[in-house]
Amino acid sequence: MIVILENTGYGKAMRQPFLKSLTRRGALLRHFSAVAHPSQPNYIALVAGSTYGVAADHNVTLDKPQIGDLLEAKGLSWKLYAEGYPGGCFLGARRGRYVRKHVPFLSFRDVQTDPAKCAHIVNASELKSDIRHGKLPAWSLYVPDLRNDGHNTGVAYADRWLAHTFGPLLKDRKFMRGMLYVVTFDEGRGRPNGNRVVTVLLGDAVRPGAVSDASCSHYSLLRLAEDVFGLGRLAEGDAHAKPITGIWK
Repeated sequence: MIVILENTGYGKAMRQPFLKSLTRRGALLRHFSAVAHPSQPNYIALVAGSTYGVAADHNVTLDKPQIGDLLEAKGLSWKLYAEGYPGGCFLGARRGRYVRKHVPFLSFRDVQTDPAKCAHIVNASELKSDIRHGKLPAWSLYVPDLRNDGHNTGVAYADRWLAHTFGPLLKDRKFMRGMLYVVTFDEGRGRPNGNRVVTVLLGDAVRPGAVSDASCSHYSLLRLAEDVFGLGRLAEGDAHAKPITGIWK
């Protein structure tokens, strides 16, 4: 499960108490960079291995494959839990604090036009039920709304939200059984650290307190999922991304 927060450079994110605590309990990728500005191309890169030329936040439609296609081909489940998502394959740009630009699968034509594929995108309220009934998917993305991800409120608010929402779950054996939990950011805030962002991994396979100084990116997270599940590659970004090493038990 990958949780994405918004618009915060490495230094500022590392000063947040809950995020800092996660680096002690899990592993920190100290030289992790987003691949673009603004938000949307980073989300697309994370699930497709390329930005496919997307360089803005307006709605797009791409005739390209994405990780959901690879997972389905292997008979594996996937979901995107989006806070405030209206359901029904809603393709509007926003509804309240929900925005489509942070829900990358809705940018792919095969999802837009297939109700069965669109059904993998659900309101985040379904997470509790999936945990309770032991139905967590093999791969998932959790997208907070514009308040909880820090976009409209700042990283301190997002850190408190993360502690409240996922703090108890990270202590829940039912949730963490077989889980690799990742927190990252869509993008940084420019100089002095460029597009460097905090990315932390937790789970039974991760050495607590481990630090990796290898350069990696959102493409590396996609490659990690491809390698774990034996999915193959999607595009040049994931094919050439450095694997995440040095943090595993």
